[in-house]
Amino acid sequence: MDARVLDWIDDKIATASDFQDLDTLLDSVKTQQDLLKQQLADARREYENGERGAEEHATLLRKKAHAFQKEQANIDIRLLVVTQSETSDEAAEKFQESTNRLGKLEVAAGYVELLGEVDKLSSECVTQLGKSDEAALEPYRKLQKLTFALQPLHQSAEGAAPHLLDHVSGAAQKLRTAIQQHFSDDLEKTMKKMQWPKATSMVPMALQNEWEKNVHRLLDLQRPDLEAREANVMSRSSQEEPPVLLPLEVLMRPLEQRFTYHFSGNRQTNRLDKPEYFLSHAADLILQYSDFVENALQGLLSQHFRGTDLAMTPAYMDATCALITATLPMLQRKLASIAQQVAAQPNLISHLVHEVMAFDTNIQETYGYAPISPSMTWRGLAYYLLDTLGYSKQWLHVEREFALSRYRAIIDDPKAGELDYDSVAADATKPTKAAIRVNDLLETITDRYKPLVSFSQKLKFLIDIQIAIFDQFHVRLHSSLEAYLTMTSTLARTVHGVSREEQSELQGIKGLDRLCRVFGSAEYLERAMRDWSDDVFFLELWQELQDRVNNRDSFSSKLGSLQELQRQTYGAVGNEDGGVQGALFDETAEAYRRLRVRSEGIIVETFAYNVREALRSYTRITSWASLSSSTAGGAVSAELDPLLRVLADYFGFLSRALGKVPMRRVTRQLCFAIQTSIWDSILLRQTFSAAGATQLTADVTAIISAIDQYSDHPLAQRVMVRLIDGARLLGLPIRGEIAVVQDGADDEAAAWDEVDDDDEYTMENETPKQMGLFEAERLVFMDNESARHALERLGLENLSEADARSVLERRVELASSLY
Repeated sequence: MDARVLDWIDDKIATASDFQDLDTLLDSVKTQQDLLKQQLADARREYENGERGAEEHATLLRKKAHAFQKEQANIDIRLLVVTQSETSDEAAEKFQESTNRLGKLEVAAGYVELLGEVDKLSSECVTQLGKSDEAALEPYRKLQKLTFALQPLHQSAEGAAPHLLDHVSGAAQKLRTAIQQHFSDDLEKTMKKMQWPKATSMVPMALQNEWEKNVHRLLDLQRPDLEAREANVMSRSSQEEPPVLLPLEVLMRPLEQRFTYHFSGNRQTNRLDKPEYFLSHAADLILQYSDFVENALQGLLSQHFRGTDLAMTPAYMDATCALITATLPMLQRKLASIAQQVAAQPNLISHLVHEVMAFDTNIQETYGYAPISPSMTWRGLAYYLLDTLGYSKQWLHVEREFALSRYRAIIDDPKAGELDYDSVAADATKPTKAAIRVNDLLETITDRYKPLVSFSQKLKFLIDIQIAIFDQFHVRLHSSLEAYLTMTSTLARTVHGVSREEQSELQGIKGLDRLCRVFGSAEYLERAMRDWSDDVFFLELWQELQDRVNNRDSFSSKLGSLQELQRQTYGAVGNEDGGVQGALFDETAEAYRRLRVRSEGIIVETFAYNVREALRSYTRITSWASLSSSTAGGAVSAELDPLLRVLADYFGFLSRALGKVPMRRVTRQLCFAIQTSIWDSILLRQTFSAAGATQLTADVTAIISAIDQYSDHPLAQRVMVRLIDGARLLGLPIRGEIAVVQDGADDEAAAWDEVDDDDEYTMENETPKQMGLFEAERLVFMDNESARHALERLGLENLSEADARSVLERRVELASSLY
């Protein structure tokens, strides 16, 4: 028996009780068997039907294939007979040639039909011209629509019919010229009746209808061209100037004849060195006839273009704007002529460009001229001269040479390196005359190229001229500083053999003056560049640069490489946060800032070196412990006179040469240097009696007074607090001594009361009282907490516990007890 049957029986009959359901189990098995037999019968029937259908389909395909082969044989026989060929391939080739010739014949027939239609429309238009203007315009409009319709078909057919398109376009253009000439002649007749170009404010009433009729006809003739131009806005530049309206073109003819008469040939008004003559003449024409066009044309333009897409263009809707647009071609032709003549003369080409920019500015400011859109700035005749005619590089070269020659003249002036005390405020850092003149030169350069509309031209001017001059002057200042350092170094004096005369020029006030020239010039120009970066003109220039760099599609190759722009302006240009954080002059301003910081550091180092040299004799005094109380404090030590002279000379000069803020920084650093020198070389190295401490206090007070007289507040007294507190601690009186404070003494002196050194000290005692030397010594050396409390009682918070112990160790009265 099959193992699967046995498994099934074991599964269904597992116990004796399962035999009671045996009949039910057999009925279920029988039912499943019948169902399987039914399914098997259905499957066999479907298989037989499918097999029969496949056979019938195969038979049908064989019949169709046989019929096709028979039909193909008949076609081949007929093709051989028709083409008189021996093989079917040869017959098919000949038949294809015949079909191609038939297709060409159909195309030729279509061409002939189209050409006939063109000739018919042309003839109809010419016949009606002069009889009925509307009837003459109708066939022209059909021909024009046909021309517009052929252009996209010609492009989609990959230029298959260039001659046909050229013929139709030429016929339409020829017809348009004839119509325009006829309409223009009619308008000129009306203008002669008006005695044009005699200045008049309006059209005479008797000619009003005739005027309106002739103007409307020319506008109707031009309107399809204008609409087609607006429809193809994506295929042309968004900055392309709109065309001149035909009525304005007719109006300008006698005015242009007058212009040509005055500004051509050998007439006195036609001077290459006076382009302002013809530019001012054009401006006068616009001013003279603007009222006429406003009265005679504005209503007609509004009536004609209102409600159309052309109404958004000021050159079509605004009569004054249309008059200016009609004047520009005359000026462009004159500019092309005169620019060619003055191209080789730097002075003349520069003068021409600046007069043209002045004309552009005048037109924009007087009339708000924006022919394309009120939101789009007019590029001006300067753009036509520099970009369209290609004189941009030549003019930039001329302006660069002019600027550099002026810069060299400034630098070569013998007085250029002197500090200018009169051009800035008394409390400001004094720059050199050269720095002020260079800044004035660069501001003048800004005024010269600010009217430019072209972004690339403005950026070229900025980088190639302004930043270039900034860089050259920075190199000069840096070289001057390096030369000073080289000549003042010991090695350089030994190797290069610096003479005494040269050495005297580098020492004392003369050397300090040389450093202040670098510092003052660097600070002045750095501040100027920071101010320029906040100017609206440079902010807009920076923002446009950032936008163009981020939008690489509008980033022109004229701007140079991105790396070069980052090096010359700001390293973050092109970054997402560069537009917020950066500015055009950041890289150059940062270079000047580094030069300023470095030169200030050298000023401090030089001053500190001379101070230490002046203190040399003072630090060699060894008689502090043997001074008598009768002479101590009465006068400043004689050995301190060199330092006081140095301070008077240097601070006297620096107070005039430096502004308040840098003067405070320098003073602060010098005070630290003096404090360190006296603290380390005298206070902690010598031993002092009470008289010696008094003399030291008097000397320190003299030094502070010598410094603070050049400051608007007691800066030295605030900075040198450690030395002041050390001298006060050093000068504490011993038992029985009383420090007397005279009237008029400054706050550095103190009045000491008589105290008992044997009085017991308690930490809870918060009442301030005078403390004697031995009491202070006992508390300071007891522990840190007692030392801090004692210093607080004495008002010497600027001393540490270690400082206090080191100072007290220098009193001779305590030396024996401490050691």
